[in-house]
This record gives sequence, structure tokens and C-alpha cells, in this order.
Amino acid sequence: MRKTVLIAIALSILILVSAYVSLVYGVINVNFTDVINTLFRIDPSDQLDLVIFDFRLPRIVIGALVGFGLGIAGTVIQGVTRNGLADSGILGINAGAGAAIVIFMLFFQGQLDLTGWLSIMIMPIFGLIGGLLAAVIIFFFSWQKGTFDTGRLILTGIAISSGFGALSMYISLKMNSSDYEMAAVWVSGSIYNANWIYIISMIPWLVILIPLIIRKSYLLDLFRLSDISSKGVGVPVEREKIKLIILSIGLISACVSVSGNISFIGLMAPHIARQLVGMKHQYILPISGLIGMFLVVIADFVAKNVFTPVELPVGIVISMIGVPYFLYLLVKQKR
Repeated sequence: MRKTVLIAIALSILILVSAYVSLVYGVINVNFTDVINTLFRIDPSDQLDLVIFDFRLPRIVIGALVGFGLGIAGTVIQGVTRNGLADSGILGINAGAGAAIVIFMLFFQGQLDLTGWLSIMIMPIFGLIGGLLAAVIIFFFSWQKGTFDTGRLILTGIAISSGFGALSMYISLKMNSSDYEMAAVWVSGSIYNANWIYIISMIPWLVILIPLIIRKSYLLDLFRLSDISSKGVGVPVEREKIKLIILSIGLISACVSVSGNISFIGLMAPHIARQLVGMKHQYILPISGLIGMFLVVIADFVAKNVFTPVELPVGIVISMIGVPYFLYLLVKQKR
């Protein structure tokens, strides 16, 4: 417990440092005094308010929330499936959300007369619907003879991901150049259009779902045993697996609906957390969330600053790390 607390404190410090660096460095550099004066309204200015409150701070906050949610959801998926290579991108949730967004851009963007809050939230709402639709299809094909087959879950997820990815590509080819560029950036995973309304829309999902997942963390420890052993200690395995998967899907859909297709966070964060705090999910879950938070915040800083004047989607930067890490885990499992 003490080790976990110390690691959590160290990760929190890393997150704060990376958030500060992301806040002060960019096309317009600001210093520590400017940040303090702006945040605490000591000597505010319109330019600094625009840079800090409208552009940078929402990106940092939403990146942190998305990373935290995806890290925890990835831990649940790996625990339920007993597969260390499982991830929300592999399950097809991200691809389902992406396909829904592309459909919205082609058929509805500019056609709906919306104003205010709904005009900003309509695209994330479509993403959420797409993610949930992909989840329903995966559930349908993974349910076999009254049981939830986690092996079929992974295979079905890969197939669904490929199908929705092909659908997204087909639809995007029918767009004009500007809409195609926007769709490509979103599907690649981007938080460049983050705003406070997106953040407010995410918080209820995190506040409700994450405590429910942590409350059931002991089940993930039991799922490391065989299903027969888990049933032997009185755990309704199939029902609890379905509950945990639904909770993680809700978390993934909420994250992907505002950030696009950010993969590999749910793959990397649980593995790093297990290396740091051991195999008890009561400790793995929060540490995995903090690791995911750090990865997305620092990756977003790299995406918007290292490759200037070009700004890469944060999902591409994370994939640069995630793909080699995935291959490393694949080779490690073969040994």
C-alpha cells in the first residue's frame, strides 16, 4: 500500500510537470508569472486568457481525463479476457465511434440547424452512439451457448474493427477535401478541438463508472483463476464479466467520442502498472489511470510542438510508442 501511494505521488508530480510544460510552451510562450496571474485573475489579459483558457488548458485537462479513462478501461478488458494484448482499439470500440463520426460529417454536418451546447456536443454524441453500437455487435457474436466467450470477444473485436475501419474509409472518400482532412485527423486521434463543454460532458461518465469499476476490482483478481475456480468461490462469472465489460465500454465510448481513435493507452498502461505495483487490481487500476493520463498529456505536447509547423494527431504519436511496445509484448509472450 505504501509503495502504491509513493508511486501515485511520483506519477502525479510527473503529470503536473508535463501539464505545466504543455501550458507554457507553444507558438506563444508564456512564463510562470503569466500563468499565475491569469489563473488567479491577478493581472488578466485577453491574449493570455485566449491562449491559456481557450486553447491550452482544455487540451491538457481533456487529455488527462481521456488517458485516465482509457488506462482503467484497458486494465478491465485485459483482466476480463485474461489477454495481455487486449485493448479498446483491438475490440473495435474506437473504430465504431470513428465510423459514426465520419457518417455524421458526410450526411449531417452543415445540414442540422443547431446552436449553443448541442452544436458542440453533436459530434461526440454520434461517436458515443457508434462506440456503443460496436459494443452491442461484439456482445452479440461473443455470447455462445449461454456463456460469454472472451476468446471470441477478441476475434470478433478484430473483425468489427476492420469492418468499421473499411466503412470509415469508404465514406470519407466521398467527402470534399476539407471534410476529409477533418475526418482523417479525428479518426487518427486528436484533442486539438478540446473545449470546456467536452470536459463537462465527460466528467459524469468518469465519476460514475470508475468508482463502480474499482469497487469490483477484486473480481479481476479472481478472473486470473479459471472460470471453474471462480465459480467455486461463489462468483457468478458470466454476469460479472458482462457488467465489467459494459462499464469499460461506457468509459471507452465517452473518451473516444471527444478525442477520436486513441489506441494503445489501454494496452501499455496496465502492463506498466503491473510492473510497478504487482498483480493486485485494487492498486493496478488507479496507477494504470495515472500512467494513461501522463502518456496522453506528454504525447499531446510532443504532437503540437516537436513537429511544428505541422501538428500531428496525438493518436499517431502514441502509436509510435504503442506499436513497438505491442510487438515487444508479443515476442515476450512467445518465450
